[in-house]
Amino acid sequence: MRKSDPEPMTEVEDKNNKNWSIHFKGMKREDVRLGFLNNLEYNLAKDKYSLTPYAQFLSLAYTVRDRLIERWITSKQQYHAQNVKRIYYMSMEFLMGRLLSNNIMNLCMNESCKTAMKDLGLEFEDIIDREFDAGLGNGGLGRLAACFLDSMATLELPAVGYGILYEFGIFNQRIVNGHQVEYPEQWLQHVNPWVMERAEYKARIKYYGKTLYHTGPNGKQKVAWVDTEEVVALPFDVPVPGYGNNTVNTLRLWSARAAHEFKFEYFNSGDYIGACQDKLTSENISKVLYPNDNNHSGKELRLKQQHFFTSASLQDIIRRYLSNNADFREFPDKVAIQLNDTHPAIAIVELMRLLVDEHELEWDAAWDIVGRTFAYTNHTLMPEALER
Repeated sequence: MRKSDPEPMTEVEDKNNKNWSIHFKGMKREDVRLGFLNNLEYNLAKDKYSLTPYAQFLSLAYTVRDRLIERWITSKQQYHAQNVKRIYYMSMEFLMGRLLSNNIMNLCMNESCKTAMKDLGLEFEDIIDREFDAGLGNGGLGRLAACFLDSMATLELPAVGYGILYEFGIFNQRIVNGHQVEYPEQWLQHVNPWVMERAEYKARIKYYGKTLYHTGPNGKQKVAWVDTEEVVALPFDVPVPGYGNNTVNTLRLWSARAAHEFKFEYFNSGDYIGACQDKLTSENISKVLYPNDNNHSGKELRLKQQHFFTSASLQDIIRRYLSNNADFREFPDKVAIQLNDTHPAIAIVELMRLLVDEHELEWDAAWDIVGRTFAYTNHTLMPEALER
C-alpha cells in the first residue's frame, strides 16, 4: 500500500527471540530536530560552536539514515522470513547522485527536515548542496542502473544491486588552454554516511594459478584451482529506499583488499616497498572506474575488475540462497540475475565454475540452472564491447 507520508510500523518480532524488536523513529519536525542534535553530539562530538558546514550535512544525513536503517532491517527480515525470490542486478556503474535529498524525498520527510533546520537557524538547501556525488558511475548506463534500483524498491520488489566501490570514480575535469585535463575524483576522502562496511560477508577472489584433476572419494573426477593469487572482496552496503512505502533494498559494493597486506620479512630486510606490494597491487582493482585500456595492463585490469565483482557477488548470492534452501535445483526459482551490458558477462562462466567445482553439481544440471538464472540487457553494438 502506498502512503503519502510513511507512518510508524508495528514492531517486528524475531522468531528466535521475541525481545528483539524494531520501533520506528518519529518523522515529525521535532523528531528531526532532536535527531540532528543527538547525532551532532554523540556521533560527531560537536556542538554549535564547533559546527562545520560538512558536519551539518553529516548530522542531518545520520538523522535520515537512522530512519532508513529501521526500515532496511525490517525489509530484510521480511524477505528472509518469506524466502522470496530476489532480483540481483549486476552493473559496473551506479550513477546514484546525491543521496540525502533522494532519501528525504522517498521517506516523505522534506517538509519536516526543512522546518527542523529552520528552527536551528540553518539553511536546508545549503546543507543538501554540501554532499559529494558518489563516484560510482559515468553516464547513461550507470544512471539507468540507479533508476532501476529506485524503481524496484518503489515497486516493493526484493532486489540487491552489485557493483564496485571505486575509490576515485572516473575523474574530475578541468579545462586548461581549451583542453580537458583529468584529475582524481576523491569522493571518499570525506566521511560518507551512506556506505556501511559488512566485513562479515567478505569473499576471496582467485586469479592466475593452474587446475589439477583428481578423483574424489565418491569416484568422480574433481578439479582443484591451485597456486592462485587471491584478493579479498570487502562488501559495503548502501540503503536504497522506495518512495513512501517503507521498503529499503540494498546496493552492495565490493572494495579490493590484499589477502596478505604486509610482509614482515621484506620489511625487516629493508625492502619497504616490497613489504606492501601485495596491498598496492590488489587494491588497484577497485581504485578507478574504467581504467585506460589502450595497453595490455589496462585490459588485464578491466578483466580483473569484472571477475572480481561478479565472483564476489555470486558467492554472496549462493551464501544467501543456502541460508534458506538446500537444493540447487530450486535456485532459479529464488534467484534472478540481471546483467547490465557486457561488463558482468563473465558471471555466467563463474557461476558454472562455482556450481560444478565448488558445489559438485553435474555439468548438465549446472548449465540448466545457469540458463534459467541469468538475463541480459544490451545497450550498444560495438566491437570494443566484444559484441562482434
